[in-house]
Amino acid sequence: MRRETGAPRPDWERRVTEQGMVFGTPGRGTGGAARPYWDESVHYVFEMDEILSLEADVELLHSMCLEAVDHVVTTERFRDFALPEWSWQGIADSWRRHDPYVYGRFDLRYDGGGPAKLLEYNADTPTTLLEASILQWHWLKDTRPGDDQWNSLHERLVERWIEVKEALPSSEVHFTWSGAESSGEDHVTVGYLQETAAEAGLDTVGLAIEDIGWDAALDRFVDLEEAPMSSVFKLYPWEWVLSDDFGKHVVRSLPETLWLEPLWKTLLSNKALLAVLWEMYPGHPNLLPAYLDNPGLLTEYVRKPRLGREGANISIVSPGSEQSTGGVYGEEGYVYQLFDPLPEFDGFRPALGAWIVGDTAAGLGIRETVGLVTDDGAAFVPHRIPES
Repeated sequence: MRRETGAPRPDWERRVTEQGMVFGTPGRGTGGAARPYWDESVHYVFEMDEILSLEADVELLHSMCLEAVDHVVTTERFRDFALPEWSWQGIADSWRRHDPYVYGRFDLRYDGGGPAKLLEYNADTPTTLLEASILQWHWLKDTRPGDDQWNSLHERLVERWIEVKEALPSSEVHFTWSGAESSGEDHVTVGYLQETAAEAGLDTVGLAIEDIGWDAALDRFVDLEEAPMSSVFKLYPWEWVLSDDFGKHVVRSLPETLWLEPLWKTLLSNKALLAVLWEMYPGHPNLLPAYLDNPGLLTEYVRKPRLGREGANISIVSPGSEQSTGGVYGEEGYVYQLFDPLPEFDGFRPALGAWIVGDTAAGLGIRETVGLVTDDGAAFVPHRIPES
């Protein structure tokens, strides 16, 4: 694993815009200087044996996470996840019904010198999908057509929709995002997923989640045409859904209206999962020690809100040092994870976002930052595997 620099394609901005990139929020470089969010002036290089090792790590972590969900449901540990009590039975039922799932993204620490370490799992509303699947693939074909890339995301997503189709109430799926998300990232991600579902033969309808209606007479959700909604993909966090009466309708109307990602993924998109995994698999080479509500014997740790996002409300404590980020999370409680800083390459720290589609490791996206926390100022950079 190494970091290389090079000249961007002369018309890279036009190309990535045509491929669907719409948000222009800049990343942050050295000294806080602005850098493009999509930055192809640098990339990472991996050998094939490293990629094969990462693929195996991701699929093992995925199976461990499913075991953790089963453990939480069986032992009824929902309180550890700060979930409202009225949702517990619905979550358990969703898991026992095997409500179908599509994808997720593991955020990993990896330096090429040992097994990948799980930092957290974005199992409910993972983004950076278009960048990982489409943008960096076109970059590779334009710049190094003989090289390879860990990237079967598009093909696997289409295949997964074909597999999932059999478990859906109908062949029509509504794809929803929040109109309140101003960067455009969520809308782009949903639009891309909608395209892969259409390619798989599903009938798709797109609308903002705020435009979903509740028909009291029919006792079910309806779209803007007042047509019943039987399958809904949402890029909207489950913990937000479960915060009001909308969420109560969602839980009560399952499985007549089926949601993707499924309700049981509330247990995977929550940082409490990290502590449960460490309890179940103590000392596992792909895990970092993690504990609920206190650091235990850890003297160097990262305190993470159970429901935090984009590096918000993170505290890093090490001997003689403590630093924190701001935000609105934390009332739900914290998880304490061993501080194992991201490796440094030329003054930048890459976090690997490894994708799982269905039960198969499907690709890699990298975001790098100059700081210790991968936040909303981290830039996305491509990768390649040299031709052997």
